[in-house]
Amino acid sequence: MAMKGIKGIVSYDAMETIRNTNEWLGATARAFASNPIFALNPHPGFRLMSAWGHVTERSFARMVVKPDWEIPPISGEDGEDHIVYVEPELERPFGDLIHFRVARREPKPRKVLLVAPMSGHYATLLRSTVTSLLPDCEVYVTDWHNARDIPVSEGKFDIEDYTNYLVDFIRHLGPDTNVIAICQPAPLALAATAILAEEEPKAQPRSLTLIGGPVDPDAAATDVTDFGNRMTMGELEHLAIQSVGFKYRGAGRMVYPGLAQLASFIAMNAETHAGAFVNKIFNEARGTASEGDKHNRFYDEYLAVMDMTAEFYLSTVERIFKKLEIARNSFVVNGKPVDIGKITDVAIMTVEGANDDISAPGQCVAALDLCTGVPEAKKVQHLEEGAGHYGIFAGKSWRLNIRPLVLDFIDEHSTMPAETRRKRRRDRNARASDCGIQDPVGDNRKIAV
Repeated sequence: MAMKGIKGIVSYDAMETIRNTNEWLGATARAFASNPIFALNPHPGFRLMSAWGHVTERSFARMVVKPDWEIPPISGEDGEDHIVYVEPELERPFGDLIHFRVARREPKPRKVLLVAPMSGHYATLLRSTVTSLLPDCEVYVTDWHNARDIPVSEGKFDIEDYTNYLVDFIRHLGPDTNVIAICQPAPLALAATAILAEEEPKAQPRSLTLIGGPVDPDAAATDVTDFGNRMTMGELEHLAIQSVGFKYRGAGRMVYPGLAQLASFIAMNAETHAGAFVNKIFNEARGTASEGDKHNRFYDEYLAVMDMTAEFYLSTVERIFKKLEIARNSFVVNGKPVDIGKITDVAIMTVEGANDDISAPGQCVAALDLCTGVPEAKKVQHLEEGAGHYGIFAGKSWRLNIRPLVLDFIDEHSTMPAETRRKRRRDRNARASDCGIQDPVGDNRKIAV
């Protein structure tokens, strides 16, 4: 076991060495080709070398940096811009509950908990989702920590621990909470709601919206489900799991490294990503690129990856994808069966993208059949035509079509008077705007969340 751990550390540090070397090569090429002496011989090759170095240095440097939220000020009804502060609400070793407090604004009655995925990228992947909801909602987000920074002494973190975190977060926010779970956490958010329904009914959320999540992975095959079914757990552990290197606080912790995940993300859509980087290099060489262009805004987020604990990754594959414990309503947490049929008072909505090749249509809507105790009047499903995985929670489809539907669903099942709900709907529609990050790959890009 000790030899395996040391071998894993060597592999982990080897990946970090490759990343660091490429960052250094980029910086060296940029500095060399930008030397003023070459202005005496303005050959285009030097411009290309400098551009390649700049793009390479920036890209490999971003891989180990957690992005900032950078939420822009929110325009209020009084015409003022209200600054948004990111504040911890609850702090835990493996993830925090954070609150986006809008300065000088009374708390909004719509309280929304966005459950961010733990699948390689930081919760900041939902930046545009948060920005689009803030004018109308009080927004909270699960901000998961990078496993490489968590000491081994903090213990394990698997899907049961993840579910327990969600139970604690929802209980803390209270029964007027509206939970929106995006992709990977959808089945676990469903389980957390079922636990509260059985153990503490008054703490259940008011509504639960599941967006593009693998509640029943076998309902529709994708490359993700095929991979999970094709690989044995032994093969996955051997190929994917490594020990955190000596550079980080979590040295020795077994993880699925973020750099390895990034390689698989890019491989899923390699031609498009290669084209984007080639275009960026030529734009740099021509002098038409800028620090704030859409390429940098997208890839600064996309390339920033985090390690996932080995037990979380392996238990997700084994129990959600292979054994289908949520789909078969046989999920167990802390030795106690979780019965999704116990949910009776929570309104449930599912959202799927017709072109989603990560969590294909049919996988998420399966949650409605599992909620046998919920009246049909409290169940809603929406299939967004033409939308890929990213589009249904942060792209154009979310901003223009899905977000209004979700807010209407929340209002429909809230306790506010009907006239107040109608007024808020009119106000929201009047100030609706396209306020998400621009994605050079489009709503149908492949990004695993």
